[in-house]
Formats: sequence, structure tokens, C-alpha cells
Amino acid sequence: MTPRTLTTAVHADFELEVVKGSWPDDISGDMVFSSPQRCTPMAYGIFDWGAICRLALEPGTRGATSGRFAWQSRSIQTPGKRLWDRHPNQFTTSAAGYQSVFGAANASNTAPLPWGGRLFTTWDAGRPVELHPRTLEFVAEVGHRDSWGGSSLDMPGVLPFLLSSAHPVADPDRNCMWTAKLDFVMEPSFGMRPAVVRFDPTDGTNVRYWPLEGITFGGSTHTVSQTRDWVILADSGNFKPDPAEIFGGDRELTIDDEVPVWLIRKEQLEGLPSGTPVTPICLTMAPPTGHFYARWEDAEGISVVWEGMDLMDLGLYLKADDLDVNGNPVDPAAVGQYNMAMAPETIVEVLFEPESGKVIERGRFREDWTFNLQLSAMDWSIEGMTRPTLHHVTYQGCRPGSISQRAAKLYEGRIDLDQLREATPGSLATFERGSMELKARWEYPDLGDHITSPTFAPRSCGKNAAHSAYAGAEPGGHDGYVVQPVHSDDGFRIEVFDAAAVGNGPIAILMGTNKECVPMLLHSAWMPVYDELIDAERLRFSDELSDELMTSVPNELHGAIRAVADECNMLIDSAP
Repeated sequence: MTPRTLTTAVHADFELEVVKGSWPDDISGDMVFSSPQRCTPMAYGIFDWGAICRLALEPGTRGATSGRFAWQSRSIQTPGKRLWDRHPNQFTTSAAGYQSVFGAANASNTAPLPWGGRLFTTWDAGRPVELHPRTLEFVAEVGHRDSWGGSSLDMPGVLPFLLSSAHPVADPDRNCMWTAKLDFVMEPSFGMRPAVVRFDPTDGTNVRYWPLEGITFGGSTHTVSQTRDWVILADSGNFKPDPAEIFGGDRELTIDDEVPVWLIRKEQLEGLPSGTPVTPICLTMAPPTGHFYARWEDAEGISVVWEGMDLMDLGLYLKADDLDVNGNPVDPAAVGQYNMAMAPETIVEVLFEPESGKVIERGRFREDWTFNLQLSAMDWSIEGMTRPTLHHVTYQGCRPGSISQRAAKLYEGRIDLDQLREATPGSLATFERGSMELKARWEYPDLGDHITSPTFAPRSCGKNAAHSAYAGAEPGGHDGYVVQPVHSDDGFRIEVFDAAAVGNGPIAILMGTNKECVPMLLHSAWMPVYDELIDAERLRFSDELSDELMTSVPNELHGAIRAVADECNMLIDSAP
């Protein structure tokens, strides 16, 4: 059973203390998390408004008592969230989240992205959002709606509907952010048309985008990856919007066994006007995945860790009248959460050869215990991504109580029900880059432990001037720490592992001074301590409020829109 507190705990500030082991004195910085709040009951909880949570990795900082560690949580107050606060009656919910007379809501609830002294948060159905790195307050959304090529689907309102990626990437050579946009297309059939998007701070409040010529597909672009020379997009494959379900019917679509991958050479886009279609190199990968990560250097091909999500259909969620695969009623606290994996997952490292179009497998791992491959930790420094050594992955184990009979029927013939009857423990595992050989594994025998997004924290960050701000003494993923959050109804924990010896177990454990629990956390990231909002040109919500857009909203709501615009402007104007 997954912890009930994933959905019943509330976001709050508290302090943690060391309850086991010794906290390392050469770890620093902050760990930040994205989380969907539980603001209102909705069919699928992962679409709720976003929160940002922060754990200070040094005791006595961020306002904590001496010897203790600060946990802070803040609601992400996008313009849409501020309008909801004022007029919740103007919003409705469905299996696809919030809809409103104001337009589409940017929940920004999935992943944090530290970049260049700045902190952004993201999700798949909205623009990246910038937060103040000290106060965690909303600052601005990224890119004027017109520069994105308009909404992904035409609809009235002042809030644009922009389908994007929860995992943009920061390009250290070009000092830009690469992400994606999806547009709905109806011909020759219903689908999505992807585009590459580039946010360059020198472009001010605009982004540039280039649609992929002749490409339509049925999924999403949850991750964007890159090498020095290439941007990599893929159909995530494990999340398909189902029109039948969106309009109130039963879900009919299932995920694919294989998915398309698109390679776009970066120099192909240089000087090309925004909006110009480009032709990608097309490949195919299996199984589907939400997450994949490329090695930075690409002279000998594009080496990618592909974190497979075999039979993990993230479009499925648990309903109040569902029975699980063992015939038991689904726990009411789990209603609105995603249906968990229906098979063990595969992790594989492959080499994409753009010239030949070949996909060469270098290493693969899959065993009976590798259920619910969720999230991973790696050294994101340019040095670490150039010469990666270890890749750390969490597996949450088989969770029959979170797999519905309805899902099993939809996938009849593709799953082994006998393999789904018994709950199995979660694990933190370490793989060798290239071969994907299992180097270490730490198993969580308590089935009530729900491990979530780990992160890699470098050792002695910043003390060696020869390395970037994100690199430790010896980059690659082995010289530092894996910081592993653990949800439990007995109290939320933070466990710290020596990255080179995960199998030895945690070297230190933190727990709230009152055994506090926290709600569901999604992705995490490590970042150095940033306190100031850097000088940059930022988009004002008021800049998008054209007369045409305003007239699409009832007149009696214009005052609220203007008030929200004034609030957001003040946040930018008050910045140093």
C-alpha cells in the first residue's frame, strides 16, 4: 500500500534533525521539489496547482535552528492560480485538470530546473515559470504567448493553453533553454505536432520555435534531452490524451510498445526564422519512457540512458469505485492518483547514430524486482554529463493496491496478472554508465516506504575553481551523495547515501522533529544556494492582455484580471 499521507498530508514548513548516522560536512546547497497541491477534489490529482518545496542541505540555514534542517513549501502563484484564488467558481475540473473562462491554467507542478543562478518550475501543459530563488515567490512565465506561436489549441481567455515539456534542458554552450511545444492537429487524424523551442535570455521576453516537418503523433514530450550538437525529442508514449475520456466516456487508448524519437541538429536552427519547419532525423525506441538522458559529448554517436516505462500508462488514474487487481476496493486516499506499473521496467543505454539511423544497444537491465522505475539522480554538471560514471535510479516496487481491475482489463493479453498479485519492496539502485551493469542496490523492506525522486549532491561543491558551480571534485555521479526522500505514514525521511556505495545503506537519516509527513513529491533537483534575483528582462502578465483577449472574458471579471496583473508587475518591479 502506498502511504495514505501522499494525499492527506498538507504542505507546511518544519524542521528536520539527524536521527541516525552522521551528516556529512562536505555537502551543501539546496534540494528543491515540485509537488501538486490538493487544492480541490479533482478526478486526476497530478493536475492540481503546483507547490515548490525546499530542503536546505546545511544545518542552521534557511531560518532553521542550529543543528537542524529547514523544510519550506510555497504555493506557486501563477496568474492562473491567483485568478482561481479570487474566483474559484469560474473554474471547473476534469480528467485533464482545470478549465476556466479565463483560459487554461498553468499549474507548474512537475519539475524544478535550476539554471544560471535562476530557478524555474515546469509541467507538460504550461510554460516554464521562474521563481525567486530565496523567497520562492512567483516571478514570471517564460516567453510571450505570441512568440510560442499562440495557444496549442485555440480557445478564449487571457491564459494561453501551451502544451510543453516538464523537462527542458539548459545548454551551457549557447546559454539557452531548449524545450518543446505541441499543437493539436485534426488532419489526417487527431494528434500532436511537435516543435523545438529555444529560450535565450538575449531574446528578452520572447522564445523561438521550429515545428518538426511532417510529424504528428499521439503522445506527449515529457523530456527534452541534448548533446553538444543535438536536441532530442521523443513521444513519451506512456501518456496519451484520450478524447473519449476527456468528454466523459471510458478510457479506450493504450500506450504503445515502441515510440518515435526525433534528432534535430542545433546548428540547423541557427539563423532560421522562428516558425520555420525543420526536418528531424527519425528513429524508433522501445519500450516507451518519460525520461531519457544523453551524454554531452557526441563525436562517436549520441549515447542515451533510456529509463523504460514498460506498461506504465500514466493516462490511467484510480477512481472511487475501482477494485484493485486482487479484488479489493481501492483505498479512498489513493483515488485520483496514477495507476502504477503493470510490469517490471527496463533500463537501457543505447547509441543513436544520426548518419546511419541505427540504434545500437550497449547495455540493458530488467529483473522481476524492477517495478515502477520512477526517477533518477545524476551529476548534471557539464563535466559530469561529459564523462558520466554512475546512474542512480529508484524503483518503488510492485503495488497491486494501486493497479485497478479496469486497467488490467484494458491491457488484457499484454500483462501477467500473476506477477501483480503480491507487493514487493522499493529499491535504490546504481548502474554503470555504458554497460548498465548493476553496481549496487539498497532495498527498502518496509512495504509502507514510498521512495521518490532522488538527487545527486556533489561533494565540496565549488571549492575547486577548475570545475563549474555544479561539479564536485571528481564529476560523473560517483563522488558525492545521493539524497533520497522517503514517504511514510510514520514520518517523512531524508536518507543520504555515499554515491559510490549505495549498497551499504544510508550514512545519515533526517526526520521531522514531530515526525511530519509531506504530500506527494514529483521531481527534484539539487542547486547551489542562490538568494538574489538576477537582473534579466522578464515577461509581465499585463503585456499579454490585448483588447481582443480581454473581450473574450466577461466584463465583470476584468477587474480581477487587472488586479492580478498589477500584483505580478510589482514582483518584477520590486526586484533589485
